[in-house]
This record gives sequence, structure tokens and C-alpha cells, in this order.
Amino acid sequence: MKQGKAIVVFSGGQDSTTCLFWAKERFSQVEAVTFDYGQRHRLEIECATQIAKELGVKHHILDMSLLNQLAPNALTRNDIEIVDGKDGELPSTFVPGRNLLFLSFAGILAKQVGAKHIVTGVCETDFSGYPDCRDIFIKSLNVTLNLSMDDSFVIETPLMWLNKAETWELADELGALDFVRERTLTCYNGIIADGCGECPACKLRKNGLEEYLGFKQGL
Repeated sequence: MKQGKAIVVFSGGQDSTTCLFWAKERFSQVEAVTFDYGQRHRLEIECATQIAKELGVKHHILDMSLLNQLAPNALTRNDIEIVDGKDGELPSTFVPGRNLLFLSFAGILAKQVGAKHIVTGVCETDFSGYPDCRDIFIKSLNVTLNLSMDDSFVIETPLMWLNKAETWELADELGALDFVRERTLTCYNGIIADGCGECPACKLRKNGLEEYLGFKQGL
């Protein structure tokens, strides 16, 4: 039986869309929240809006443009090259404090709409070294949110220990593999569906899909 209400932190990408389908399977009410933090591709917000509309999910868009001023990075600036981290350095796509702020504001929204569950697609398996995607950070912030608002939220992380192939498998189990593949935007270059095929996000997504489809076909 579905119970309770959930807020899904939603970008319109592969991971958050899979989480949205996951939440709809488990909770009686689901709303989505997207953060406008000056993304270099406005299509991301448009994509999230369209998906939420198609799935009949109430959609909130919160202005977080200050984050772009505080922490310029490759996700918000066209003049910063998208590069993987090397020698222990973080990738240029890392946005300091992003998940700290996003989940905090999602918690405030959850308090206002009566949701006890906050769903996010962070993952420690394929996380590019982002410190704010780690399980220990999520557990710490969960305690902080509950203390700060004297409430009992649960931050749900259904993808935390899944690699990209397993995330595709989960989407398939939810009956959403084709939807996720064709309608979501993961590409750092702003190309929907299978993307450009060249940026780090597209390569990770493509390799995971090929691995899962190979496994499914017994190859």
C-alpha cells in the first residue's frame, strides 16, 4: 500500500526521473522540486517541467541563482571547460554546496506541503568524487534537517549503491526504461535523450545502458 507524501529533487535527468517513477510507486502523493541555479542549458528546466506535467506531478521551481554567483563552475559557465577530475581533484562540474542547499530547501518545502520523505538521486557508486553525494553526508544532513525543524523527515536515496547499469535496470523494473532514455536530459552539452555521446555524463550513461542491455540479452 502506498503511504505518505514525498518531495522529489528533480532535474529532468536520468537519475532524478528514475527516482520520480520510484517515488510514484511507493507514496500516495508525490511532488517535484527543480532548482534554477543558472544552468548553462535552460532546456534542463523545460525538460523537468514537461516530464512532471506528463506524469501528473505538481512541480515547484525555486530560484537558486545566487549559487551561480557564489560558486561559478562548468555547469553554469560556458567559459569553463568540462573536465574530469585528475590526481584527486574534483571535476570542473562540481558545484560546491549544491546538494547541501538543494536538500535544505527541499526540506523547507516538504515542511510546508506536509511531506515527510525527500527523494534524491545522489549516488556514491558513480558519483565522480562529489563529496555531497556521499551516504555519510546524506545521513548527516538528514539529522540536521530534523533538528532544525523539529520534524522527522527521511531523505530517501534509492540510487545510492547502484551503478549506472543498475540504475537502468531499476528504470526497466519500473516500466520506465524507454521513457527515461528518450525524454530525459543528462548531457552537459544540453542534448536530450542519448545526448552528445562525448561529455563525461553521456559516456557514463551510455556505458551503463550498454552494460545493462547486454546483461538483459544474456551477452
